[in-house]
Amino acid sequence: MMLDYQSLLLALGVSAACLMVTLFGTWFSRRADSFLLTLVISLFLIVAGIAAYSSFTAQSGIAPAAIAYALLMCGFSTIYAASVQFRTGSSPWRLAGVLSFVSLALGMPLILVGLNGLGLIIMNVLTAILLVGTGCQYWTARKEAPGPLVGMVVLYCISGFSFALCAAVLIADGRLSLKEAPTNWAEDLNIGICIAGMTGIGALSLALHQWRMAAIHRHEAMTDALTGLLNRRALFDQYGGRKLNASTAVIVFDIDRFKTINDRFGHSAGDEVLKLFAQDMMAEMVPAASAARLGGEEFAMVVGEVMPGRAERIANAVRMRFAARDIVIDGKLVRCTVSAGVSVGLPEGQPFEAVLNLADGALYEAKRAGRDRVEIASYLRSIPPSPDSRTSA
Repeated sequence: MMLDYQSLLLALGVSAACLMVTLFGTWFSRRADSFLLTLVISLFLIVAGIAAYSSFTAQSGIAPAAIAYALLMCGFSTIYAASVQFRTGSSPWRLAGVLSFVSLALGMPLILVGLNGLGLIIMNVLTAILLVGTGCQYWTARKEAPGPLVGMVVLYCISGFSFALCAAVLIADGRLSLKEAPTNWAEDLNIGICIAGMTGIGALSLALHQWRMAAIHRHEAMTDALTGLLNRRALFDQYGGRKLNASTAVIVFDIDRFKTINDRFGHSAGDEVLKLFAQDMMAEMVPAASAARLGGEEFAMVVGEVMPGRAERIANAVRMRFAARDIVIDGKLVRCTVSAGVSVGLPEGQPFEAVLNLADGALYEAKRAGRDRVEIASYLRSIPPSPDSRTSA
């Protein structure tokens, strides 16, 4: 029986070590998901803890039991911290340290005074809590990647339940001090579940990493790297081909005399101006709106659910905010302005591309009229306002 149990421990240790190497290689190839490195460190502690526990099963003693307890509790605490890191992006080490300290404080004194049975009960209970808690963290974040995350939740919770079973059997046995490591059906079941769970969690962790990488690539493909706004492609993917009615407006902005800024101060200064204007656009954004950089110094905002005249007020708010901004370049105070054109769809609807072109035409009217102003598409001026529009204005 002891030989079988030792073989199971060996298999568990090898499985954890292989997973550790695989996750490290995955993290090392692209170090975007730092939670993978945290998992690697936790698995290193667990593999060392399994080796120490195997020594405890071969020869009872305080030292092997204490070392195994310390390593395993630190490892499982770090696994929980990795799940919090995945969900929040925060550093895991403070949390891992606190959990490890609390776990050691609860069980280590008991093992050191010879109450290793009670110490193992506490170890199993704490491990069950940490694993179920890890599952809860991934459950909270499940919207990001439902498939892999729900699978990980199930596996972590089942593994936690198997540790709870080990604690229950030890409690039923009633011995506070053990002459040798416990061997019973619950321990065998626990190791079997952990081997299977380790394999499954490893595969799902890799799938989750790939899912995140694909999401990052999609985000990079749809985002303007300089300003963080949507790029032209993303804007057309979102609205291209759609019909916009009279409650949806398109505003096109163009920074005035932007080429002069680049020629006088250099492209790095021009990039800074573009970023500052993007900030001013975002500051005036309303909930049902999207902002994009169309290219160069041209930007667009699509605003949904607007009352008559609201889009023009938003455009003017952006214009005045940007004009009032103090921009310091090479120690010199520079004032920049922006022109804008506004258009909305007709009540029966117009393609997005047509509304965008009309807003672009209004923009050039603003440029010709002296810049630093907002113009609405000329066809809107010829449409008499409805009674509701007069009231809203």
